Amino acid sequence: MYRKPAVFIDGAEGTTGLALESRLARRDDVTLLSIDPEKRKDPAARKALFDAADLVFLCLPDQAAREAAALVDSGKTRLIDASTAHRVSPGWAYGFAELSPAHRAAIRDGARVANPGCHASGFLACAYPLVKAGMAPADYPFTCHSITGFSGGGKKMIAEYGQSPLPPGFESPRQYGLSQTHKHLPEMQKIAGLAFPPVFNPIVADFYAGMVVTVPLHNRLLSGRPTAEEVHALYQKHYEGSAFVRVMPFGGEGLEPPGFLPADALAGKDGMELFVFGHGEQTMVAARFDNLGKGASGAAVQNMNLMLGFAEETGLTPFSA
Repeated sequence: MYRKPAVFIDGAEGTTGLALESRLARRDDVTLLSIDPEKRKDPAARKALFDAADLVFLCLPDQAAREAAALVDSGKTRLIDASTAHRVSPGWAYGFAELSPAHRAAIRDGARVANPGCHASGFLACAYPLVKAGMAPADYPFTCHSITGFSGGGKKMIAEYGQSPLPPGFESPRQYGLSQTHKHLPEMQKIAGLAFPPVFNPIVADFYAGMVVTVPLHNRLLSGRPTAEEVHALYQKHYEGSAFVRVMPFGGEGLEPPGFLPADALAGKDGMELFVFGHGEQTMVAARFDNLGKGASGAAVQNMNLMLGFAEETGLTPFSA
């Protein structure tokens, strides 16, 4: 007799946890376990649910995620950690299946999977194929620009942007992470195979969901001095057949209006679009997706599907939807 896998979300009160709970509540192929709200911080009550579950999502602050992971029986219960805590930790698979067949296999077969950061997902989609193919050397001086909707900042930032009137400065895009110590930088460097972290310029703006992560390239510093069209061909080959990462026509052909790339166009979707612009000397690569979709809960569900043997697209909203 078929038994539906049991799933528990530890920390279902945060933005990612709430989105996961909503997604999984609509599915009839998993049993979603719940905890008495009064016991959600009770270690014994949580441990009982960890032991009862086939898979646990950790939607917690970093230190709490480390403590929770230590409570889980590694011989039985599989984990997906949505925090930053384990993204560069030994023994944890990095949950971005489209990067390579090895990443997909590690997720499918792993007991511990770290869900990527939203900014990191966009950067790695752009940088990893270049380094993997040898087109960009490991010491290439990468720069990464990322503009995101305010939901990426969690409940506190959502509340801040919900004020009326908005506080001074909130109506314009705001740069942050100015000290170059953003928490996504370690995974951006390690997973891409870089000798040095990129210079990272994250920006939050007054829209709810969606993001564009852009990586500019100096072609003369790339192996073989490729044209932008040749860079585009590399991405087409790397992501061929992908269900969730789609390489768009070169130069943004078909964008409406032409010449503009709005960051919120994939809000509510679970895929990622990759654009390549430029010419013989300079190239700009941009990943566009939903920071709450492929950048958070959508990626977590995709990883769960792989780990539990479901079709990868189950419960997700593809480009065609």
